[in-house]
Amino acid sequence: MVASTSALRDGAVRPSRERPNSRDGRSSRTSIARFLPVVPSILLLALFMAGPVIWSVTISFTNTALTGRNAKDPSWVGFENYTRLLQDPGFPVSVWLTVVFVVASAVIGQNVLGLVIALLLGRVGRVTHAIVTTIVVGAWVLPEIVAAFAAYAYFADDGTLNQLLAGIGIDGANWLYEFPMLAVILANVWRGTAFSMMVYEAALNDVPPEITEAAVIDGAGGLKRLIWVTIPMIRGSIATNLMLITLQTLAVFTLIWVMTKGGPGISSTTLPILAYQEAFKFQEIGYGSAIAVVMILIGAVFSVLYLRTLRPGRDA
Repeated sequence: MVASTSALRDGAVRPSRERPNSRDGRSSRTSIARFLPVVPSILLLALFMAGPVIWSVTISFTNTALTGRNAKDPSWVGFENYTRLLQDPGFPVSVWLTVVFVVASAVIGQNVLGLVIALLLGRVGRVTHAIVTTIVVGAWVLPEIVAAFAAYAYFADDGTLNQLLAGIGIDGANWLYEFPMLAVILANVWRGTAFSMMVYEAALNDVPPEITEAAVIDGAGGLKRLIWVTIPMIRGSIATNLMLITLQTLAVFTLIWVMTKGGPGISSTTLPILAYQEAFKFQEIGYGSAIAVVMILIGAVFSVLYLRTLRPGRDA
């Protein structure tokens, strides 16, 4: 009896010691099996993103040049390129123009206009929806160089805008010379709003209609429903959209280069234009890479700000 009791005790104890290990083993194998499909993506990201970023950061601490002795045998200069940036009077101007360009054209222009169009599309018929979507998306699907030439033709001194203004008796300005930042901001809004519109249209379709109907029953008007119901429920989509369009706008080069070439003077020289000029016009790859690193840091600051303030579940 004692032996059988001991056996039963042993039998009762042994499984309890083995099952957790067995579950842990299965859990580990399941985790590995789930991780395997994303391994190629991680390797590709490391190869095509992390690699160039690490290379850019590294050569920003060197005097690497495009031609000459420093191209063949660059040397380590530490923070000299960054010290030059701080002493360059054109650098703070470029940082300010970049922030203005991002905030005005992406954060306010594309983001707000995309949300407004998405909200309005939910109230129109199918034909109007198709027409508006085609017009807005048409600018987005154009190759960047084609969109840049179209924007140049629109804002040029003898371009479409001034022709339209002349038709109603108004003498238009030389937009690309007198208001270069306004011209490139409007051009970027025109080109990029479609992305925000599609993101918000998909997010709005996921808002449960019963919640909106409950708000209507409670007497909430359209603006109150938007502020207290709709926006909190699509907060994650807002953060994702803001982060993506901010990073896209930080990297805009072709549009500005074709329209103004950074001028007149440096009045539309954003950081991508400045980095290109220093790296390839003046052939200082190390100095240009230091500017690129600053752009990465600005993008990181915007991304962290969006994720911390707009992440789902965070109280407003």
